[in-house]
Amino acid sequence: MSAPTPVESYEVLYTRLQKVVASLEQGELPLAEALILYEQGVRLAADCQRLLDHAELRVQQLQSGEPASDLEA
Repeated sequence: MSAPTPVESYEVLYTRLQKVVASLEQGELPLAEALILYEQGVRLAADCQRLLDHAELRVQQLQSGEPASDLEA
């Protein structure tokens, strides 16, 4: 099986982030578990933002006519 594309990775990460947020919003978790989930959510949000930033940079470079060979990831 091939490695996931950045878009697939974003979708997977975003889905995981949504599940973390839903669990935290229920408010019925012990404090220790809530903190662990919160930390996971922060990491997932940062990873999603990194992928979005990369995609935005790629679009900008494509629009300006710059080669995108160094942007694959």
